[in-house]
Amino acid sequence: MLNRRHILAGAAALAAAPRGAFAQAKTELTISRQPGILYMPLHVIEKNQLIEKHAEALGIKGAALKWLSFSNGGAQQDALISGNVDIVNTGTGQLLLLNDRTKGGVKGIVASSASPLKFVSRDPRIKSLGDIGPGDRIAVPTVKISTQAILLQMAAAQMFGPDQWARFDANTVQLGHPDAYVALKNPTHEVRSHFGAPPYDYYELKEVPDAHQVTTSAEIIGGPLSQGQFFTTTKFADANPKWIEAVRKAAEEAKALIEGDLKAGVEAYKEINNDKTPTETLVDLMKQPGMADFNLYPQGTMKFAAHLHKVGSLKAMPASWKDYYLPIAHDMPGN
Repeated sequence: MLNRRHILAGAAALAAAPRGAFAQAKTELTISRQPGILYMPLHVIEKNQLIEKHAEALGIKGAALKWLSFSNGGAQQDALISGNVDIVNTGTGQLLLLNDRTKGGVKGIVASSASPLKFVSRDPRIKSLGDIGPGDRIAVPTVKISTQAILLQMAAAQMFGPDQWARFDANTVQLGHPDAYVALKNPTHEVRSHFGAPPYDYYELKEVPDAHQVTTSAEIIGGPLSQGQFFTTTKFADANPKWIEAVRKAAEEAKALIEGDLKAGVEAYKEINNDKTPTETLVDLMKQPGMADFNLYPQGTMKFAAHLHKVGSLKAMPASWKDYYLPIAHDMPGN
């Protein structure tokens, strides 16, 4: 993974690149994915080749997609900045931070999921976030900048005062959700808590002795929060408007397909992720409150931005979510 110096250097290069730097439209799109059932729209898109379908209809002959797997949003951020992928799909924090550091050189296309995240602990002592002590380790996908890490900062500021926003940073350790799930199942592992994502939090609550829910993203932020959104560089978007339109059309179709046949959506997730969990179990998970929130408009992102600006992570406070989303999304509601 690139270090922070490389990310900042890449961000500066993106911000300074001439508008003609990506003048040649592409026939092959490289796009990221990461594990978790909250990314079901991506799995439906991939299985049914929906982006290729819409790209062809828009005039891109021989449209092809290359999907690359990443374990966390930080790795996707690095890949986008380094030019190894054209479009990524990950959390709100990465989008906001890259948009700020590139001075608008990275922007969202459409959101894809606002399924709630759960903080799960197998430590009986931890009933609330206030019970977390200096020696407790919390698995998050990327320290400091993942959605989960930022939610912990927001919770710390709410509980202990604005100047205590970084209180839990030292407790976090970086583990992809599958690895964190394995760690929680191991009674001798130092990680006893995981701010995860579905289906891993669901599995933990069912399978890990003493596992219990401590809090959720909705409780911390006060409502839904976009956990996944497509985003890219504005240079790529300017040079490839048909690909950008194809992504939106594919996301719209995937949402409609899932709403019309949830079981088929679950099967697409299982196939792409090689998940052997019984389909009925996952359908039950997806029927829980908030789980099937696959709206294309951003939700809760301005609250995220306000926190990141307050603590100095964002230099400029956006006036609206439209500041960090491409015009293709501006006809939708959002917050």
